[in-house]
Amino acid sequence: MREAAAAFAGGPDALEEILLGLVADVDRAVSEPLEVFPVCHHSPASAIAMARRLREKQPKVVYLELCEDMAPLLTELRNCRLPVAVQSFATGIDGFPAEWAPLSVVAPVTEASAEYQAIAYALDTPGVELVLVDRSSDHVFQWDARPAPDPDAPGAGGEARPADEEAALHGDAVGVEIGDLRPRFAELEEHLLRHGKVRHWSEWWHQYVELPLGDSDHDTYRQVMLLIGSLFRRLAPGDTHRLRVDEDRERYMWTRMREHLAATGTDPEDCLYVCGAFHAVSRVEEFGVAGGGSFEISPRTATRWLHGLIPSSHAAIEAQFGLAPGSVSIAATQWAKNLKRTGVKPYVLAGQGGRRRSTAKKTAAPAPVPAVPPSDRLTGFLRQPPVLDRLDEAELLGWSVEIVRAARRNGYLASTADAIAVFETSILLAGMRDRARPTPYDFQDAAVTCIEKDTVPGRRDVRRLVESMMGGDRVGQVGYDALPPLARDVHDRLAPLGLKLEQRGVRRALLDIAARPELEACSDVLWMLRHLLPEGAARTVMGERKLGERSIQESWDLALGTHQRALIELGYEGVSIEQVLEQRLRRRAYDPKATAATVLTTVEDATLYLGSRRLADELGGRALEVLSGERSVDGAPEVLRGVRRLLAYFRTAEPVLPPWIEAFTKAGYAHYCTLLPTAFTDDDAAVRHVSAMLGFLFGMEALALSLGCDRTQLELAVAQSHPEDPAKKALLWAAQAHLGGLTRERLRARCDGLLGNPLTVAAYPQYLSGFVHALEPVPQLTDFVVEAVSNAFGRLPDPVLLPWLPTLITALRKDGGDLAPLLIREAGRIFPGRLAALDTWVPPWLDRPEDPAARPAAGGGDGTGGCALLAAHPETCDAVAGLLGCEDGWRQAGAGPSGAALLRRHPDTARALEALLTDG
Repeated sequence: MREAAAAFAGGPDALEEILLGLVADVDRAVSEPLEVFPVCHHSPASAIAMARRLREKQPKVVYLELCEDMAPLLTELRNCRLPVAVQSFATGIDGFPAEWAPLSVVAPVTEASAEYQAIAYALDTPGVELVLVDRSSDHVFQWDARPAPDPDAPGAGGEARPADEEAALHGDAVGVEIGDLRPRFAELEEHLLRHGKVRHWSEWWHQYVELPLGDSDHDTYRQVMLLIGSLFRRLAPGDTHRLRVDEDRERYMWTRMREHLAATGTDPEDCLYVCGAFHAVSRVEEFGVAGGGSFEISPRTATRWLHGLIPSSHAAIEAQFGLAPGSVSIAATQWAKNLKRTGVKPYVLAGQGGRRRSTAKKTAAPAPVPAVPPSDRLTGFLRQPPVLDRLDEAELLGWSVEIVRAARRNGYLASTADAIAVFETSILLAGMRDRARPTPYDFQDAAVTCIEKDTVPGRRDVRRLVESMMGGDRVGQVGYDALPPLARDVHDRLAPLGLKLEQRGVRRALLDIAARPELEACSDVLWMLRHLLPEGAARTVMGERKLGERSIQESWDLALGTHQRALIELGYEGVSIEQVLEQRLRRRAYDPKATAATVLTTVEDATLYLGSRRLADELGGRALEVLSGERSVDGAPEVLRGVRRLLAYFRTAEPVLPPWIEAFTKAGYAHYCTLLPTAFTDDDAAVRHVSAMLGFLFGMEALALSLGCDRTQLELAVAQSHPEDPAKKALLWAAQAHLGGLTRERLRARCDGLLGNPLTVAAYPQYLSGFVHALEPVPQLTDFVVEAVSNAFGRLPDPVLLPWLPTLITALRKDGGDLAPLLIREAGRIFPGRLAALDTWVPPWLDRPEDPAARPAAGGGDGTGGCALLAAHPETCDAVAGLLGCEDGWRQAGAGPSGAALLRRHPDTARALEALLTDG
């Protein structure tokens, strides 16, 4: 005490002031007419003392430190298997920052907790009223300053279990419990751990508080807990925000209790106030029935809170509240041990689910404690030495044998000698740590030392084996009657499967929809659950659902019992999974950061899972609105794929296309035409983005033109594009070839020029990458891309080919993975199928007929042949003349001044036209 006072209270002279303050705090709490019962969360000693005191006092009103808005849910604990958590949940928040959503508050309840004893007593005893007096869930966040996490805070270093499936049962909820009794800053906790020769706070509490108080009488228990609470309170640091919140909670609770006493006229002597030991020694002005003060409780915000029960587990409680792994399981074992030793009969809610029937033999009640004045009981308790009784020794022997058996099952080479070593080492460690009897933590260290040595042959190390042996991680379950309507509806609709889906673990469901059409409704539910629940809750093994396709047989792995919390939280969002899915789709579509691709995905999901044409039309209109406001092309590939799927579906499933998709096609055509020149030159726009834009423009061109779009806009956009990147250049050439502005021969000549120029050979793989991406908008160029690749391998020597071959492979793998199958199929069609045929094989691009345009023109080179041809076809001449704006002189066979002059100026055109017609 002197060292602590010197370190944390300004000097050793402060010890007298601290001791006098402790006595004053205890006297104030003990002399209060409304009995204050201090507890610590999940403490077996507190639970034993609570059960004993309730049977002695039989209070008519129990005031409990728990969020007052959670009271209606407590009766549903009858339908659950502990541990579970009472939860307050809010998705649509009003009055809090939007980034806090969703808001969640949980209060875990275990069987070995004082709050459960008080709840069970109040709910099952006629004439007893249970009143929750702590701040509401709304006030929890009203008073929350959301500070940054402190790595030096208690519990931040090494005690919490790593996040796993069981530790995540509470999610990101804020945890509230009765009796958060722990030093309020790391230095004091470190001081206690060092002088107590323990590793973490859970072990300190078990050794120095839990075990001594397990057999104590009520007055001793109460005074010790008040002393601890007062000590931690007086040595608390100057955290003004936390101190203000603690004091406001105490003012809140005493204000609520005085209001209830005034409204009901209950005698304070018939009441019991159950709160944490830290709050039991409060020094606020409102403390006590006769307290003063004018504390005003602020109104709640407009946030709509929903309440329910979710499954909890020992690991989840330990992870959320910074306790050592296995400490809650050890507390449950200590609870059962205390019940056997003291003979106290605990309170249990009638109809409580999941309780194991006790097979322990009835033990005689302990000998009555001689009557001692209350003032002397604390002194005797502090002076009595701990004793290693025969029961603890027998228990240690049993543990030693059991851990060796468990180790051998998990691959360790353990023997009877190891059991003896564990037993003796446990006693040795306890002696080295100044303990009269080994604790479970001493036994755990001894088992690791004697059995594990340096390797772990199995999946679990010895420390985890000890935790399992002490009771393991017990996981609670919310019963069917306590589930929200949505969860009950899901279980009812999946009842035809004939599986016990409420149990934990994976259940295999086989759906033969062709033989049992009634299972199609189950399939619909499962697909929606797969979309809404976390991965693993509903996993499809066989079967798929796409637009316009339905499986006739499906196989599912279901773990709804394991993911019960997620299913329950769906019930906070709606009364059916269809309603929840519709709300989530709307929320995604109308999110300020939503893109056109995201909204199109919601349209597809609405059609696929809900079959709602109304919702699909609404979300389609939202997609059109978002697309019109986008100035980036990042989502072009996803937009292209989404529109293609939806368009293919509506063309086969609907008599006419929905109006929104027609409007989307028109707007998208104009939108991408506008952005195309910029995208070709923008370094931030990747090749696949530009390729997707062209894919939309070329693929939707027929529909867009039929709806009134102008193709000239696309031609102008392509003509205005001047990329510098080699891949984009190749993409532009492919677009020009599709539009007719570039022939195959000219495209082939450009590729030949790239291969023949030493300055451009190094960039040839990038050009090929552009050509591969061009297969998306221009798939008819597949044979040309095969030709371009083949020419490179056939013409270039190895010293030139091999250095850029890795670049080519990397480019094709990175950017053309989806389009590579097209090239492979085309190459398989072009190249011979047998090796023997390769010697005589001639590539088709080398075995082509002579170009008619290259032959000399008939009738000479002065254009007279062309004149004769034009004179032989006057109607064609008149039509061409009308297009060119020439009205006179064409009917004479070249005699007219206009015709002769025009032919003399453009002889190549006349010869080309004549060659084309005569060749045909």
